[in-house]
Amino acid sequence: MVAEMRNQGDFTTSEVEAVFARVPRHLFAPNETPEAAYRRDDIVERKRDAHGMVTSSVSAPWLQATMLEQAELRPGMRVLEIGSGGYNAALIAELVGETGQVTTLDIDAEIVERSRRCLDEAGYPQVVVVLGDGEHGAAERGPFDRIIVTAGAWDIPPAWIDQLAADGRIVVPLRVRGLERSFVLARDGDHLVSTGHRLCGFVAMQGEGANQERLTLLRGEEVALRIDGETPTDPDGLGASLDMPRVEVWSGVEVGGFEEFHEMDLWLATKADHFGLLVAQQSARDSGLVAPGTRMGAKTIIDGATFAYRTTRPTSEERTSFEFGVYAHGPDAQRLAEDYANLVRVWDRDHRYGPGAHIEVWPANSPATGLPHGRVIGKRHTRVSISWPQGAVS
Repeated sequence: MVAEMRNQGDFTTSEVEAVFARVPRHLFAPNETPEAAYRRDDIVERKRDAHGMVTSSVSAPWLQATMLEQAELRPGMRVLEIGSGGYNAALIAELVGETGQVTTLDIDAEIVERSRRCLDEAGYPQVVVVLGDGEHGAAERGPFDRIIVTAGAWDIPPAWIDQLAADGRIVVPLRVRGLERSFVLARDGDHLVSTGHRLCGFVAMQGEGANQERLTLLRGEEVALRIDGETPTDPDGLGASLDMPRVEVWSGVEVGGFEEFHEMDLWLATKADHFGLLVAQQSARDSGLVAPGTRMGAKTIIDGATFAYRTTRPTSEERTSFEFGVYAHGPDAQRLAEDYANLVRVWDRDHRYGPGAHIEVWPANSPATGLPHGRVIGKRHTRVSISWPQGAVS
């Protein structure tokens, strides 16, 4: 596992690589085979609810390594992990050493009991396992140099900020307009500033911090829009638009090789007034009603009864390079598709090789006049500001 992770570039420091080689992952997944426990890309030890949805898991090794590298843990640090499984807490304990302190917290009593048992069996009795709602943190164990959240969060509750040391950092999978990224948030006076973010995916927070995306059904449960925020103003019109002829516009912007372009998704999400993810079942994709890329959620701009979503087409016989395009349905499909394609071109021209998004998290009562220029996304406890500095380089 460690050799594969090294080859895939999961490690940026020798310290994190060393702890993955040291902690026995299979002891935290007793219901899995050793082969399954040590696969780089797989989550293990899943717990599901009555509807079959995963509510807890031990994350894939590559993702755990990503967040531990983001956290920049050092010996002697006090760390709170929100969302327990045991294995990640053991990795943290190795990184902070005997002089450090690790608290791992979970809302599920069964998960807490299992984490405690696995940590003891693996030789990490010093890790404190707490039963509680992650929304409130663990004040009695703070302040913390690092708070590492291993569940998908929609907001940053005040307790996390209150329990953070003056020079501390929060590493959290934060959902922004339906897109989840693992952000590193550092304190800067009365607000937090992101020092970096990585693509990720986690089981959603439970308890007081839970916040579900809304589904707007376009064709029963076969095709739907997943919306993180206000629902569309004309859901019936959007459903009817799916029967209208599809408009195609191609941007001329290509991507190939192993280049990541998830920063473009964030750009689109912050430039569109109404943004969501178009998701479809296999039958709708097979029939050609929607494009294949809707399986995981195609990035979609919505305007009244019209919607447009991004797609790709190969530009080489080997299918190693692709051009971004837009499919649109509705009474204003041509205009919205052109607008969408132009946003892709602007990203390519001004931000593809630039510094990326500048993201700050402010208290919910912060006046708009004091926030950076850009998209401001209101949440329960905070306002998330996302702006795009110029500075593309060739």
